Amino acid sequence: MNLTMNKKPVESAEQPVVPLKAVVRQRKRLSKEARSEEVRKTIFAAAAEVVGERGYADASISRITDVAGIAQGTFYLYFESRQALFDELLPTIGQEMLEYLRQGVAGAKDVFDVEERAFRALFEYIDRRPGFSRILREAEFVAPAAYEKHYKRLCERYMDSLERGVQSGQIRHFSHNELETVANMLIAARAYLLYDARRKIRNGEPVELEEIIQTYMKLVRKGLR
Repeated sequence: MNLTMNKKPVESAEQPVVPLKAVVRQRKRLSKEARSEEVRKTIFAAAAEVVGERGYADASISRITDVAGIAQGTFYLYFESRQALFDELLPTIGQEMLEYLRQGVAGAKDVFDVEERAFRALFEYIDRRPGFSRILREAEFVAPAAYEKHYKRLCERYMDSLERGVQSGQIRHFSHNELETVANMLIAARAYLLYDARRKIRNGEPVELEEIIQTYMKLVRKGLR
C-alpha cells in the first residue's frame, strides 16, 4: 500500500527514439569535468540505494561500487574513505528532497497552502524514495556533520516560509525570534507522522492519509493564525 493518494496518470508526449550512435557521440563529447560529475552522481545514487536498504553499517565500498558499476579504485578517485562519502550523502540527496518539495508548493496561494502542499509532497517523496527515511535516521549517529548540515538547510527553508507568513499578516502570534522554535516543532511533527504512517503500513494497519493531513493542518492553521 502506498502512502500517496490515487492520482490520474499524467499523459506525456511521445518522445523520439535517439539512435544509439548519437548517444555514444554525445557521451564522447562530455568534458572531463562533466564525466567526473556523472560518476559522482552515480556513486551517490548507488550509496543511497545501498544505505537505504541495508543501513550505513552494511554499506561497504564493494557493495556501493557493485551497484554503481564502477571499480573500487575509481571510488577512491572521488572519496578518500567510506566515511567521506557518508558525510556528503544526506546533504546531497536531501537537496533532491527539498527540490521535490519546492516543486510541490509551486502556485500555493498562502503560507498555509504552502504547508499543506509541502506535507503532501513529503509523503509522495518518501513513497518514491523509501530508503531516504533510513538514511536520515541513521545519519544522526553515523554522519552527524551531514545530519546537521541537512537539518540546518531544512530549518532555514522552513523559517523563510514562516517569515513570509508573518510579513503577510497570516501568522500573527509569533515574532521573528520565535520562528526557529516553531519550525523545529513542525519539522518534528511531520517527521513523526510520516514515520507512524509507514510503521502502520508495514504492520498491515489501515492508514487514512487525508485524515492525517487535515488534522495536522487544523493544528497549524489554528495555532499560527
